[in-house]
Amino acid sequence: MLTKDPKAIADRWGKRPSDRSLGELLDAGVIALDKPSGPTSHQATAWARDALNVKKIGHGGTLDPHVSGVLPICLGKAVRLTDIVLSSDKEYVCLMKLHADIPEPKVRKVLSTFCGKIYQTPPVRSAVKRQMRIRTVKELEIIEIKERDVLFRVSCDAGTYVRSICFDTGEALGCGASMSELRRTRSGQMTEEGSATLQDLKDSYVLWQQMGRDAWLRSIIRPMEVLVEPLPKIIVKATAVDAVCHGADLNVCGVHMLDDEIRKNALVALMTARGELVAIGKAAMSSQKIMSSEIGKAVDVERVFMARGHYPRMWRYSTDLDLPDQTE
Repeated sequence: MLTKDPKAIADRWGKRPSDRSLGELLDAGVIALDKPSGPTSHQATAWARDALNVKKIGHGGTLDPHVSGVLPICLGKAVRLTDIVLSSDKEYVCLMKLHADIPEPKVRKVLSTFCGKIYQTPPVRSAVKRQMRIRTVKELEIIEIKERDVLFRVSCDAGTYVRSICFDTGEALGCGASMSELRRTRSGQMTEEGSATLQDLKDSYVLWQQMGRDAWLRSIIRPMEVLVEPLPKIIVKATAVDAVCHGADLNVCGVHMLDDEIRKNALVALMTARGELVAIGKAAMSSQKIMSSEIGKAVDVERVFMARGHYPRMWRYSTDLDLPDQTE
């Protein structure tokens, strides 16, 4: 990261996300739920809500009822970050059934053409408007081919329909094809290796409530900061954190450190030096402009996540922080 102000006051306040209590995690955490095949994403989320006894919960990235795998579940304040989860790239493992016997080399050749930018029309049973769209398939790896069954892994943009890839492959082969099974193995930074079943949620919560053993549940619920890992970041000076929490935009004078490839109008995460999420907003300047400027607005703050008073009030001049009526 680039250091804008090496003489900034050391961060002596706040709390590292890893040091939060379970109650704090339940109020601002995220879970990688291993959704089973059968229930809808909405039903699985409702069961998770009941298992954890929380009021505010939401899921990011709907899975069809018969699709299993990683379903991000956001708790409390983290619900306001579900749009970031929805836009994150995904990874799936799919079992495709060909409707006729096709030589393996031909199947491999046709499937390889679906890597890169592809045109798709959502399936008839999809929940979105059926119109042509462009999506990027970053990787498409054939794991195994056995007679008419083709098992492959695909890493792709959000909103890519693997069912459509199967259908289009069948059309290209001239034999027809359909999706037999689908499992999502990754959503953004959340993978199936770190996922938990609904039974895990219930058992770990009961273990914590009845026996005071929280290690299992703590390993399942992760701080909401994991959701902003893909975003470029700006470290806010400790003296400016509370001003942002009160609704101020972040000016150049409040920047301590920043990523070196921030573009103007890009969505950025404002963090403390301890790794806490303060807010997210749109960059009003590029990284280079922020580094070369002494005055001006650096970020238009859109959503604040940190509570007021978590950091002490240390601003003095409202004109530096776009905070009218806040001078001391």
